[in-house]
Amino acid sequence: MTAYNSCGLGLTGQRADLAALVQESNELLAGGFTGMKLRLGYADSNDDVAAVKAVQSALPAGVRLMTDYNQGLDPSEAIRRGHALDDLGLTWIEEPVRADDHAGCARVAAALKTPVQIGENYWGSRDMSRAIAAQASDYVMPDLERIGGVSGWLRAAAIADAAALPMSTHLFPEVSAHLMCVTPTAHWLEYVDWANPILKTPLEIVGGQAVLRNEPGSGIEWDEAQVKKYAY
Repeated sequence: MTAYNSCGLGLTGQRADLAALVQESNELLAGGFTGMKLRLGYADSNDDVAAVKAVQSALPAGVRLMTDYNQGLDPSEAIRRGHALDDLGLTWIEEPVRADDHAGCARVAAALKTPVQIGENYWGSRDMSRAIAAQASDYVMPDLERIGGVSGWLRAAAIADAAALPMSTHLFPEVSAHLMCVTPTAHWLEYVDWANPILKTPLEIVGGQAVLRNEPGSGIEWDEAQVKKYAY
């Protein structure tokens, strides 16, 4: 399952620290990732464009760049900034406006050439159905917890398949990677290493691909000593 690295590239302050973004981009390429995510939403939209161009300058040919506004804009501003990004070859612009504003998301998606991605804030498959009916996005990326666990994910995968929408994941890569194998329109796995300190065997990424284990279930085994260390 093809994974993109989502472990960094956050906002660097009121202004984009381009040198820091380039350095972090180089670090995130470890593991042979063929995609990574950059957070946007600087006070000046020119910094959004500069940040994208700086990160792209550090990426080898063929490495994809996703961007995420984390619901930070209103629809009009999202369209204005999206147009400034439209010719930069981004894989998607994620959550440009408030997640439950399906009509606003639809306005943005219709106005931009760059695909719009939403879905981490779907509360169950029916919420996802409403968003799709509103044509709120070009892609979907449910969150395993919020969509309703494994059962909710399977319902969501069927809905995405019926709508012919590419479906990616949000967080929980250790389990989400397995579910992508039964997702007809599987797109990208979002990789974060947040659980690694308390796992006996973290999810392995080789050549940008998540390597699934053969153990029963999800294959997760907790490192109990580390769990005790971090408990509070």
